[in-house]
Amino acid sequence: MGSAVKRWAAIVGLLALTACASKPDLASKPSGQQAQAAKPASSAPTSTLQAAPQGRQGVLAPNQLIPGLANNAAPMVIQPGSAGFPQRPTPDASGLVRVAMLVPLSGQSAPVGRALLNAAQMALFDVGDERFVLQAYDTKGTPEGATEAATLALNHGAQLLLGPLFSAEVAAVAPQAAAAGVNMVVFSTDPAIASPHVFVMGFLVQEQVRQIVAYANGQGLKRFAVLAPDSPYGQSVVEAMKDIVPKHGGQMSQIAFYQADGKDLNDVVKRLASYDARKQALAQQRAELAGKEDEISQLALKRLERLETVGEVDFDTILLPDQGTRLTQAATLLPFFDIDPGRVQLLGTLLWNTPGLGREPVMIGGVFPAPPPETTRQFFGRYRDFYGQAPPTIATHGYDAVALAAVLARSVGTNAFSADSITANTGFAGVDGIFRFLPNGFSERGFAIMQVTRQSATTAQPAPTTFEGAQF
Repeated sequence: MGSAVKRWAAIVGLLALTACASKPDLASKPSGQQAQAAKPASSAPTSTLQAAPQGRQGVLAPNQLIPGLANNAAPMVIQPGSAGFPQRPTPDASGLVRVAMLVPLSGQSAPVGRALLNAAQMALFDVGDERFVLQAYDTKGTPEGATEAATLALNHGAQLLLGPLFSAEVAAVAPQAAAAGVNMVVFSTDPAIASPHVFVMGFLVQEQVRQIVAYANGQGLKRFAVLAPDSPYGQSVVEAMKDIVPKHGGQMSQIAFYQADGKDLNDVVKRLASYDARKQALAQQRAELAGKEDEISQLALKRLERLETVGEVDFDTILLPDQGTRLTQAATLLPFFDIDPGRVQLLGTLLWNTPGLGREPVMIGGVFPAPPPETTRQFFGRYRDFYGQAPPTIATHGYDAVALAAVLARSVGTNAFSADSITANTGFAGVDGIFRFLPNGFSERGFAIMQVTRQSATTAQPAPTTFEGAQF
């Protein structure tokens, strides 16, 4: 797997998309050296970080990439009681495998949609064969736009939908896809939209919490606290902690919420630290020793004079699921209220996966889950070479989704996009590491555990390369 990843990183050149006025045209194939993918072991996830199949002639085949389809299409009529999958998508008469990508290409979220599509084009070249056709549709970032885009895609013969991006869009599109017997791999992170035919590609909070708790447990840490913003995200993290921590033999010792703007952080952290009670206990011990004149008591009193409080907090880890100035503000208040970061392990979520955290000394040593840094670094480098700018982090989902579809189309055959194929137990290995879909539509991932250092972050625990024996 490691050698395949390194070989995959070879720069393959720039995808130049051209279009004719009469009909959408094709992408030029990037030039450059191609790598040969290592064949995975039977128990290993199927790698999607593969070079293009043998026999490619230097350009994408005609109509292999069709961006911006905008033909008029009649609305799809869903018959009453058509729950489930009454039919399968009709095979393409030309033997092509048609996959639709539903992303916002106009409107406020267009930059994100374009980045997803750019990354998808990279995967189309890297992994797709000449039969694989990627058709892109603009959802405009709205449920109405997504419904229109899905109608077009299904009427144009799409056998799998990649996207949409937002949960409201997914909810609008899912009944259409179900009526047509077409599965969806969506980019949202909302677990509420998952179903046996809607597979969530985004990084689920539950997976982040599961793996950071498993890491802490492996370090012998069992008592957990959470200091979270009082927001839907913060609440979802707390609910995941309450579910997962007991399963790993730990206990939830403290849960504290602060206002999303951080205005009450001072008071919240003070209560979390039991600061007043511990300070009062210190004053009481000083008073008891003050009237004693023996040497031991006087030495103890001098020691207490250097302390702010006595007694330990009732947790040995604290999860801070936030980012930016609120994160650093919360972290710096911990030692201010006598929570020693040397004795209490700081934990984070993927929100910590940003540069510069180590500039705040209290953050150094904190740990958080993240995709494996080697493959993501290589992807972002390639993207910048192709498109001249850095992509948003979600762009990796565009690559992995199209690569997944292309690999299934090549290896599975007529049932390539069935729920059984998508939920293969061994899973897949992509830019963001190993992942697999569960029958309920959720995804499981193998994150690395990263540790904050003064300069950046280092790998405290490498990402797993197989789901066998991993703690999920």
